[in-house]
Amino acid sequence: MVSGNQPVKAITYISDLTLFWTVFSLPSKVELAASEGCHRLCVAYLDAAWCLIQLIGFPSFTDEHRRLALYAALFLPFRKLTYKDDKGRKTSVVNFIFKSSLKQKASDPEAIMKIHESVEKFLMLIPLLTSGEDAQLAEVDRGLEFINAPIISKLRVLTGFLLREIKDFWRVALLVSTMLYPPEVDTTQDFLDEQFQPEKRRDLFMEVEGAIIKLGLDKVWDVKPIVNGKDIMGVLQLKSGGPLVREWQHKLLAWQLAYPKGTAEECLDWMRETHLKRAKIA
Repeated sequence: MVSGNQPVKAITYISDLTLFWTVFSLPSKVELAASEGCHRLCVAYLDAAWCLIQLIGFPSFTDEHRRLALYAALFLPFRKLTYKDDKGRKTSVVNFIFKSSLKQKASDPEAIMKIHESVEKFLMLIPLLTSGEDAQLAEVDRGLEFINAPIISKLRVLTGFLLREIKDFWRVALLVSTMLYPPEVDTTQDFLDEQFQPEKRRDLFMEVEGAIIKLGLDKVWDVKPIVNGKDIMGVLQLKSGGPLVREWQHKLLAWQLAYPKGTAEECLDWMRETHLKRAKIA
């Protein structure tokens, strides 16, 4: 439905025929279908995403990226919606729509849910990636106090971890995020009234994309750790892996993202020094 040349027209036609909730049926325990105007917001987000993709330019998105971006936008109102299945398990409504209503391949809901989850993190990172104010960038330091590095390097760490999670779909997640930015402002009516300022959101996308590329993070998910588990166990004098090794794997990857030109020996030296300090404090 969204893979053709006129995805907005196709979904709008379904909506005008009052078939939206028939095609995209929700679990019986979810009453959102009865919510006045919810389907209109779904179509409005789809329309906005299609407009943004054309403004940004097709070369930035593959056919698969465009398809997932449109689905992610269409189901944006459901991104936090869950229900309990027959076994009492908490399940995503988006997952239900794809598997039970659309009956599409399992990789689709997994990708869309991952994109939706990444949106929340992108909304936090966008002002940091577009601002040079130290006061604002100081927010980056939270949770990364163990690394003695400039704020901009720590911003690279946070952004790098996000891109390693979302991988090649990061531009899709960024596009969807620009539609909800800034998060403290409710723009629902703007989308319904087709007053969502596409050029402004296009410019925001381009600015953040440029900042990420400038940080050298495109394809960062392909970067291999320069220190392996065996090296970590050697420093910690452990004979087997476990939670402590996993903790240090995360920390060492953070160090590697902060110092992309650092060597394995420098990374291990930092680990030995940090581990020794922690041992003395304990």
